[in-house]
Amino acid sequence: MDRETEDGDLTASVSRDLVFDDGRVARSMSEAAQNYIPVEIYDRLRRQATRVWLVGLAVVVVWAAAIVAAPILKSFGQTSLSGPLYHFYSFICHQMPERSFFVAGEQFGVCSRCFGVYFGLVAGFLAYPLWRPIDDVEPLARVWLFLSLVPAGIDWSLTIFGIWENTHLTRFVTGLILGFACATYIVPAIVEITRNLTIRKLRQQN
Repeated sequence: MDRETEDGDLTASVSRDLVFDDGRVARSMSEAAQNYIPVEIYDRLRRQATRVWLVGLAVVVVWAAAIVAAPILKSFGQTSLSGPLYHFYSFICHQMPERSFFVAGEQFGVCSRCFGVYFGLVAGFLAYPLWRPIDDVEPLARVWLFLSLVPAGIDWSLTIFGIWENTHLTRFVTGLILGFACATYIVPAIVEITRNLTIRKLRQQN
């Protein structure tokens, strides 16, 4: 192969590479343009993320508070209020007295493990802004969610196989771990869902 032929092949190769690179750059620029969010919209989404977090926090607080409110109301004879609460939570928990906390002589609306989960949700929502920006919707590694199931699984399995009998404390703590972990996945999920709906609405308006 002579020098001229080699130069021609090299030129053709470089040209193909440049075309490929230009196409890739063009696609990247196009995607960036589509995903671009103006500063004023970005600020709006950040404020929206805070509101979503506050609403989520309010929901889990009310949910957990109602569990404790049921026995307190019953102890004061307010069965017309406590009855519906116990009935509602009966759909999600076995409500076995021997596995439940008591207050004022009446059992909680759910068992100690379920209460640990819901209390963990409250704690997780409260702690979330302390370690991660509320508007950060990057997905977390799912392995941590699965690992949070391990303590509860071990606690439950050891009791089922008769190795040891779990207690209110072990059920509450293992539920607390699971609930806290769930909160760290729920917050970015609801923020992202709300954000996507808002962006879609804005683009439709434009």
